[in-house]
Amino acid sequence: MEIKSKTFSEQNIDSESIINFPDGIPGFEDQTKYQLFQQEDSKVVYLLQSMINDDVAFSVAQPIHFNINYHFMLTDAEETTLGIESIDDLLILLILHKDTGSETPGVPTIKGSLKSPLLINTKNRIGIQKALATVEQSITLTEKHNEIEVSET
Repeated sequence: MEIKSKTFSEQNIDSESIINFPDGIPGFEDQTKYQLFQQEDSKVVYLLQSMINDDVAFSVAQPIHFNINYHFMLTDAEETTLGIESIDDLLILLILHKDTGSETPGVPTIKGSLKSPLLINTKNRIGIQKALATVEQSITLTEKHNEIEVSET
């Protein structure tokens, strides 16, 4: 199968690597099949490209790259949909977007949807978007060679 995207050249896709979002992603319920590509100029950012509409693609990244750790419970319905057998099969991704209202003109800030991570079972290639009602924040201090690194988790 081949896919053409506005972001990258024509790609040959193995149908076994397609990620199925049975209910779509909120706002894109009719887009249920996606492919994950690494963005060429980044080791952190990936592109989640719809296999149905080449105009639909999301920039995504693993939250760990931003020192974000999630602790949440899946509902019975989410657990059934994902079919998670091992936590090692779960991939969590943040949808990224540009905030053009940046304080520096012409330099957009990249932000992530922290309250709505994507959850993907990498074993069976099923995904959902998890809506978190409340998010609590904590700070972790780690000493590194006589310096203290502050990260919010």
